[in-house]
Amino acid sequence: MSFSASHRIYVKSLYKRYLKQGLDWYIRRDLWRDYAIEIRAKFEANRNITNPRQLAKVLEHFEERLANRKHPDPYIPVLMPGGSKVERNAPPPMFSTEEKQQVLDTLKADKIIT
Repeated sequence: MSFSASHRIYVKSLYKRYLKQGLDWYIRRDLWRDYAIEIRAKFEANRNITNPRQLAKVLEHFEERLANRKHPDPYIPVLMPGGSKVERNAPPPMFSTEEKQQVLDTLKADKIIT
């Protein structure tokens, strides 16, 4: 029995979400690659299921596992809103003339500088 194009799109999306979620957990690409091979093997093992009910159970199981493995602080690309590297090495703030003078006055009052 052949499944519809929308079904294939759903399975591809699920597979892609598994791979992207793996990138949240593995920093080193070589370790992530091993994880990707494991995931591919799991998807391939279920490739020839023709019973729609059995396939629905398998897909539901994969969705549950995906939800349980969700990373608490997922990686977001730098240029995306809320990116995980935004302002990681932000330059120090520039002070106004008044703020500089206030700090100098405080340091002189505390006799830290003369």
